[in-house]
Amino acid sequence: MNYYIIIPAYNEEQFIELTLHSIVNQTILPKKLVIVDDNSTDKTFEIAEKYAEKFSFISAVKNNSEAIHLPGSKVIKAFNKGLSQLDDDYGVIVKLDSDLILPLNYFETILNHFKADAEIGMAGGFCYIEKNNEWVLESLTDKDHIRGALKAYRKETFKQIGGLKTAMGWDTVDELLCKFYNWKVVTDESLQVKHLKPTGANYNKAARYKQGEAFYSLGYGFWITAVASLKLALRKKKPLLFIDYIKGFWKAKSSGKELFVTQEQAKFIRKYRWKKMKEKLI
Repeated sequence: MNYYIIIPAYNEEQFIELTLHSIVNQTILPKKLVIVDDNSTDKTFEIAEKYAEKFSFISAVKNNSEAIHLPGSKVIKAFNKGLSQLDDDYGVIVKLDSDLILPLNYFETILNHFKADAEIGMAGGFCYIEKNNEWVLESLTDKDHIRGALKAYRKETFKQIGGLKTAMGWDTVDELLCKFYNWKVVTDESLQVKHLKPTGANYNKAARYKQGEAFYSLGYGFWITAVASLKLALRKKKPLLFIDYIKGFWKAKSSGKELFVTQEQAKFIRKYRWKKMKEKLI
């Protein structure tokens, strides 16, 4: 089973070489790697080109986009630019951030999961961030969730869920649709990935309402949104974000924003979310 990687990158000259070094030294190399420079103003593209010249499986392309860094839409539009450069001859497609250091057996282990169980649709490791000279788990989400920084999809799954949504919430709806179509989502705690830049470090202030909009677009409804918003705000140690998230939800609802999912999928998602909440209370 082979795999392709797409790396959207925006002003990552400080970190991208570390990421690429950890990829070209993997025990199993990707068949293709596309680095998409998303309108960077630093030396990101020069570094990407240097690796593309040295390694035949690597290519670097430029994507023109708005400078404003909102979560979701910008990165997935860049990802889709990379996807358009690739053929269909892959078993697994990977969306990877450009500020990671991967263990050298990362993709060998991921591919082994896919080979071992034909029902696995997505797989990933865990992100660790540096705090007080120690690498600690970046615990913004539950351990059964694959972080958006390192998503790997079986081709059949990726196509069935309709690829990735160009909006915040893309890295939640993908897993929920996986479950809707009866695919398994697997996380491997042995795969500890160094995340060199904390999630959301460069987000514009306008992004604070986007999380609530995303919860609405996932078909959560108000009460699941309220619980999810409170949980996330407390995890980020910024309780007042709860208000912004709720405002974002009502803003999306009142404007009649279209959902990411069908009514049938939204019903499944709400049922699944309530089930997970009840399990944590018991």
